[in-house]
Amino acid sequence: MKIDVRAEIAEAPLGAFHRWIALLVGAVVFFDGYDTFNAAYVIHYVIQPWHLIPSQAGFLVSSGLIGFMIGSLGQGKISDRYGRRTTLLAALWIATIFSFATAALARSFVSFCGLRLLTGIGLGALLPVGVTYMTEYAPRRFVNVFSLWGWALGFAAGGVAASAVGIYLTPLLGWQALYYAASLSVVLVLICHAALPESLQYAALQGRTAEIAKVLARLNPANAPRYLSAEAQFQFPEPADRIASFSLLLSPRYLRTTVAVWAAAFCVLFAIFGLTGWVPTVMIQRGESFAASFGFGALIQAMAFVGSLFCGWLTDRYRSPRAAIAAWWLGGAISLGVLAAFNSHAVNFVFVGLAGFCILGAQNVLNNFTASIYDTEVRGSGVGMMLGVGRLGGILGPYTTGAIQQAIPGSAGLFGAISIAVLLGAGAVLLARPNR
Repeated sequence: MKIDVRAEIAEAPLGAFHRWIALLVGAVVFFDGYDTFNAAYVIHYVIQPWHLIPSQAGFLVSSGLIGFMIGSLGQGKISDRYGRRTTLLAALWIATIFSFATAALARSFVSFCGLRLLTGIGLGALLPVGVTYMTEYAPRRFVNVFSLWGWALGFAAGGVAASAVGIYLTPLLGWQALYYAASLSVVLVLICHAALPESLQYAALQGRTAEIAKVLARLNPANAPRYLSAEAQFQFPEPADRIASFSLLLSPRYLRTTVAVWAAAFCVLFAIFGLTGWVPTVMIQRGESFAASFGFGALIQAMAFVGSLFCGWLTDRYRSPRAAIAAWWLGGAISLGVLAAFNSHAVNFVFVGLAGFCILGAQNVLNNFTASIYDTEVRGSGVGMMLGVGRLGGILGPYTTGAIQQAIPGSAGLFGAISIAVLLGAGAVLLARPNR
């Protein structure tokens, strides 16, 4: 009795095991979202004591993103060759240890940036592995919505939590509270060691038959007797001859789409980290209160999740990921243009929220789209390379927008530059091929 593993996953009804995977992956990516944006709340406390100019202050955010880029680029080869589970656990340990070290040992601009870079190496692997996990367990009918309820919800919740810690704990305990809180991920590491299964598609690619049967039985209990039968023979109709091959990503089969998603990710992560890295400080300059300024970070993350759900739903329904992503980014660029031209509390609240809804929301769907275009043998590498190249844009975003503020006082130049980057990303994604 031959069983097509990919077909069984695609047609399985959403059940308790899907929700368990989504919960674990969401909890892991929570710490990625939390750590990605929390350096923005450090700038306010250290820019004067450490005598930083704006471009240096922007590098407080960028330093972690250098580590993120290294982690994103490196994890693909490791996760495609040695497994999603092993890679995720190792990355989570690295992030946990160096988050604690940042709180305990960072006492200057140089030590903070160095420890943030090391933390970022671990964190940089969490999102691409999380996206890969969710894509490889997703039923066909809900591939975007299911995935977004897992890793995207976790990522957005982490960003909101960073804002909450920044508002309520840092005034009492100092900026170090952000990183002591991040090191609580040690509890999650232990849970994942005990409870996180390997990606089913990866296990199938490796021919791990006993593991496949057990996981499929949990995924679709109604068919468990068929999966656990001694006569079951599992098939996985995908190539396995070029596992973790970076050259395959640039082969004629994938070249156009690979270049397109790399360019889109570079431009939009430049915009995202330029915006989120500076929004608390810029809003204080625009006349907002301390609490309101720090709260804009939470607003962006909350609206990002709502935006990703709407964009993902449209993509699942109409099978048009490129058009949906480009339309969302066009809306984000318009929102930033309004912020560049006008300044009032109402304008700030509405259009910062819309920027999060559109720009970050569509970025989440881009991650899913990227995972869907590659076969299992290079999916981790494909997602990791896309996010790695994107995070190069993310590194440049806070630093470049800090330099823009030095050259052009006020926030109009910052919002204008970010708007242009988003428009370039929208154009790039339209060049990608929607299906492999």
